[in-house]
Amino acid sequence: MNPDAPISYYNPSSEKIEVEAVYGENFLRWAYGNTVGLFTVELAVKRAWFSRWYGWKMSQRSSCEKIAPFVEDYGLDSAEFASPVESFQSFNAFFYRKLKPEARPIDLDPATAVFPADGRHLAIPEIDVARIFYIKGQRFDLSSFLADDKLASQFAGGSMLISRLCPVDYHRYHFPVFGVAESPTLINGPLYSVNPLALRRNLSIFWQNKRMRTVIESPEFGKVVMMEIGATCVGSIYSTYQPGVVQKGEEKGYFAFGGSCVVTLFQAGSLRFNGLLLEHSAQAREVYSRMGESAGVATSQ
Repeated sequence: MNPDAPISYYNPSSEKIEVEAVYGENFLRWAYGNTVGLFTVELAVKRAWFSRWYGWKMSQRSSCEKIAPFVEDYGLDSAEFASPVESFQSFNAFFYRKLKPEARPIDLDPATAVFPADGRHLAIPEIDVARIFYIKGQRFDLSSFLADDKLASQFAGGSMLISRLCPVDYHRYHFPVFGVAESPTLINGPLYSVNPLALRRNLSIFWQNKRMRTVIESPEFGKVVMMEIGATCVGSIYSTYQPGVVQKGEEKGYFAFGGSCVVTLFQAGSLRFNGLLLEHSAQAREVYSRMGESAGVATSQ
């Protein structure tokens, strides 16, 4: 795959392949596409202090002036917001806004697993061949990603759903299945961008970045792992759930400012992704879907 190719995804609403308008695209191409840019990333951009500084900036009252233009420029539907646009005290508060419950209906069929977040999704039916989606020669290092060799062995040959959230997306994430969730485990690391412009060049960002790991025991799907991945300007991953029994579609947490990513892992033979997702993912193309929509069904069905 050409690392400089435009980022395209399939939008079921328009039934068209669309090209993503990348927030900060020129900077990303510069930062991850040449030696000077990469030096800047290593020197500052990946550092926690950089994201803390930007998060602080977006939490100031003065940042409110960015909200209305952002809503208009990206065509966001403010009727979905749980609070009026003018009520937010900062851009960051707007960024991790809640939505009205009816804005994201949940597929309640027990046999379905739903998308955990709004965004662009890529299905990888076999983690072991994840390398076909990125630069030739790169392999997905599951043990490093999970930071747990025993857990990784339980997901050998399993499947993976990569849910990429852009700055324009709703930034709360939810449980994709019903089950019993453990307490989250923080795995610290730097904060590289998780945009495809960066990942195409360095797949190891997945297992280098700061991330949060949660194991869920599901009666329909067996063991499921959710990994929330921090990114540049997204140093904060906030868990809002209580460990124990969780419902499908229940809020799990939210990211503060920036684009980020949720990766969901399923054990081998437990899930069959939906056909549309498989069709486009086979061409290394993401599919835009909203939280609560069906991503696939249990193979026992």
